[in-house]
Amino acid sequence: MFSTRRILLAAAVAATLAPVAYAQSPIVIKFSHVVAADTPKGKAAEFFAKRAGELTKGKVKVEVFPNSQLYKDKEEMEALQLGSVQMLAPSLSKFAPLGVKEFEVFDLPYIFDNYPELHKVTQGALGKSLLAKLEPKGITGLAYWDNGFKSFSSNRPMHKPEDFKGLKMRIQSSKVLDAQMRALGVVPQVMAFSEVYQALQTGVVDGTENPHSNLYTQKMHEVQKHITVSDHGYLGYAVVVNKKFWDGLPADVRGQLDAAMAEATKVANDSARALNDEALAKVKATGKTEIYTPTAAERLALKKALVPVHKQMESRIGAETIQQIYKETDFDPAKL
Repeated sequence: MFSTRRILLAAAVAATLAPVAYAQSPIVIKFSHVVAADTPKGKAAEFFAKRAGELTKGKVKVEVFPNSQLYKDKEEMEALQLGSVQMLAPSLSKFAPLGVKEFEVFDLPYIFDNYPELHKVTQGALGKSLLAKLEPKGITGLAYWDNGFKSFSSNRPMHKPEDFKGLKMRIQSSKVLDAQMRALGVVPQVMAFSEVYQALQTGVVDGTENPHSNLYTQKMHEVQKHITVSDHGYLGYAVVVNKKFWDGLPADVRGQLDAAMAEATKVANDSARALNDEALAKVKATGKTEIYTPTAAERLALKKALVPVHKQMESRIGAETIQQIYKETDFDPAKL
């Protein structure tokens, strides 16, 4: 594990070498992420690296490090701020510990019912205004990338809200996800993504929540007997760069990288649904995990159990931010 001391040392070395990097070609961008290369994020990161090289005619070389090769969940944001890496695509809940709690609105259960509703926010004015809140933290937000909607997995069937009671389930570090799980009677356990498989295998936790591509590529289906296709929450990422590094790039290079990022964002979002559907089919084909799709009545019962978390989190996220999403998506909790 990388200690803070090592991150600081790496940042100092990076700062020392920065003038050399700018004087010579290529400019190196280290792009670190925590999931597998064959996930929506992994594929989009590789595509961005390829297009960045092409559009800048070799002036920029993007080096992609998947699967927590450089930093784990809790380490990568500090590494970005210190300049040890230049680019990340962390899940949106990772920005709350920096003091930008509004990003946790994306963790609210059943805040989005589908991709069109989601994209009204991520590709609209609210999405841009949230990214702008990262600037004072030394971070520039470039884009939102989809992973997909999440399913629950565990070693027992989960059809009704009461079926979840007493389960120990892994979550990302998020007060919203903590409240979501507690609303179902679950005991939430915060854990790094890279540690989840072993925790499931050894019974440290009973289950978790993930888009299917994450679940399959991390082989979680091998140690989970049941999946409920609940689509209860969204998992997405913000592609971010170290602000000082980004502002220091030549304007033409920044423009070329913006163009590459726009193309990569389309790749990420177009592939997210297809890869998740494909991953679920592969899980089903193994015969190791029973896949259950809730009936309309069961989905409504889950929704009724979880949507009160929105009100509970108003003081943390901001009632205005939540209401803006309701307005964009035409959602009225009172009609449930």
